[in-house]
Amino acid sequence: MFKKIIFFISFLSSGFALQAADIDVTKHGAVGDGKTLNTAFIQKAIDECNKSGGGKVIFPAGIYLSATIELKDNVTLYLNRDARLLGTTDIEQYRNLDPFTEGLGIDVGWALLVAVDAKNIGIEGEGAIDGQGAKLKAEHILKDTRPEGQRWGRRPFLIRIVRCNGVKVKNITLNYAAAWTSHYFQSRNIEIENVKIVSIGVAHNDGIGIDGCQDVSIKNCDVVSGDDALVFKTTSSKMGCKNITVTGMRLKSNQAGIKMGTESMAPFEDIKISNCHIYDTKNGGIKLFTVDGAHLRNIEISDITMSEVRTPMLFRLGSRLNVFRKGQDTKQSTGSFENVVIRNVKAKASDSAQLKPPSAILITGVPGHYITNLTLENIEIELLGGGTTENARHIVPEASKNFWANNSCLRCMGQTCKRIETKERYLSDQE
Repeated sequence: MFKKIIFFISFLSSGFALQAADIDVTKHGAVGDGKTLNTAFIQKAIDECNKSGGGKVIFPAGIYLSATIELKDNVTLYLNRDARLLGTTDIEQYRNLDPFTEGLGIDVGWALLVAVDAKNIGIEGEGAIDGQGAKLKAEHILKDTRPEGQRWGRRPFLIRIVRCNGVKVKNITLNYAAAWTSHYFQSRNIEIENVKIVSIGVAHNDGIGIDGCQDVSIKNCDVVSGDDALVFKTTSSKMGCKNITVTGMRLKSNQAGIKMGTESMAPFEDIKISNCHIYDTKNGGIKLFTVDGAHLRNIEISDITMSEVRTPMLFRLGSRLNVFRKGQDTKQSTGSFENVVIRNVKAKASDSAQLKPPSAILITGVPGHYITNLTLENIEIELLGGGTTENARHIVPEASKNFWANNSCLRCMGQTCKRIETKERYLSDQE
């Protein structure tokens, strides 16, 4: 009897191993010529890999044009060196599997590569995923004549991971998204490592966006982004950002290097960020905002260097109180900002600052709601200076509820922005 049981277990194990198999997309009809639309062929390979127990869906060298493809349980997309997954510029080919509204009130969620409610998935290899953002936009605006502030949300993200568990994104290159580059929403057990991002050319090219995710590790990534490089959001009150470690990042941005908020309904807590370099950043180096009801607490950011950053640090507790998933969420009360430690920061601020005179650190709350237990330790900032007595007496308007109140914006912490006065002009300035 004992021998029979051992044999039966061995047989089951062998059968499972035979089920999991790697699949070459070209065996399902995909053509790497940069012209053939391969959406259906790639999806067929993913579906078959999933049904057979999982494994890798492999892209050999070539350029594979595609629209929205959906990653399934136990499947890793693997792009070999010289393989490129290329997003089509035909915007009508993309699907939106998880619609929501972002911080400026625009409906978004379309994507090239998406996973919803999946487990044990991956995006790996030495190849690249390219969204052709600028070319897609150029074709889009020929058909969509709405103002840019209304139409941009229709353009697809590059990667969207939604309510997934067990996600690995490693060694891949992500280029030129038509909107956000990578968005991880309400997912757990995420590993992002050795990812290179170059995503510029259109507005809203956030690099790595962590939105209400937990148990996350981000290591050794190089991000050049048109918008925030590494940003933590909570667009839903149902799941916060928690138990996150970040280390070894190089971050360049047309907005912020490291940011929390502005979308901020659920907590940001137990987050550690260390050993990062932020450079050539046209807004804040480190920006921590809670303005939609989130509790931002137990955050530690250490061993950061910055060069040519317009405003090194900004901390904001406000009462904008937006809701981003209409019909799924309710407005929050004002949150809190407490127990944050920033230590061992050495920064050289850019002489070209968006605030005049240049400011090194801005800390603002609203009446009745105060930032507490904020520790700044061993901070060295080189700043142009040049302020006057009159500047020192400047009264910053509260602008506690409206993002654009008094021609001011949260990016400029309540002061009248020297670059923009309206939402529409802000969006056009990002082009």
